[in-house]
Parts: sequence; structure tokens; C-alpha cells
Amino acid sequence: MANSLYERLGGTDGISRLVDDVLEAHLNNPIVKTRYVNARDLEHARRMSVEFFCAGSGGPKPYTGKDMLSIHKGMNISEQEFVAVVDDILDAMDKNSLGEAEKKDVLAILYSLKGDIIRV
Repeated sequence: MANSLYERLGGTDGISRLVDDVLEAHLNNPIVKTRYVNARDLEHARRMSVEFFCAGSGGPKPYTGKDMLSIHKGMNISEQEFVAVVDDILDAMDKNSLGEAEKKDVLAILYSLKGDIIRV
């Protein structure tokens, strides 16, 4: 049996490193930087992102945060911002030496959420 995406991403430790690299990229990305610099509680967002990635990739613990629509409602996130975030995630995956199969699986998850994030 193939390992779960959670295992292939390095479990909680690997996902934590990935999320840290993604947030660092967002804070340096001129397209989305202000959304993260001005975040009310970036550490909470980080913890919830780790939890979301862990649970969504087949990890053992549940995600306890809000659903994607509730989180993003009223933020008026553009298609350009969504693509910038996805690009940051893919770059962080490269930095963490994750493979093409993992990138395709993560992309599929991200794009399945697009309707709950963009312009809601």
C-alpha cells in the first residue's frame, strides 16, 4: 500500500517546516505580503495551517479550525493572489525536496478549495 500524502510530506514535522517556509515566502511576496503582515494572529494562522495540511493529507489528528469559506469570506481574494499563494507553496515544496507526485496531490487539494477562497 502506498504511503499517505501525510507520510510523503514528512508527517507533522515535515509539514511544519513546509508551512514555515510557505509563510516566509508569503511575507516576501509583494502580491500577498500585506495580507500576512497585517494578520491579526499569524502564529494562530500557522498552527491552523499545519493542522489543516496534516488532517487534509491523511494525518492522524483532525483539523479543528474553521472551514475555508468561513475563513476567507469577505477577504475578496483575487485569482492573482490565489495563484501567488499556490506558487509560494510549490516553491516551498521544492525547497523541502518534495517530489512531483506530492506537488500534484497538494495542487489537487488546493484547487478543490478554490471556490471557497476566491472572491467569497
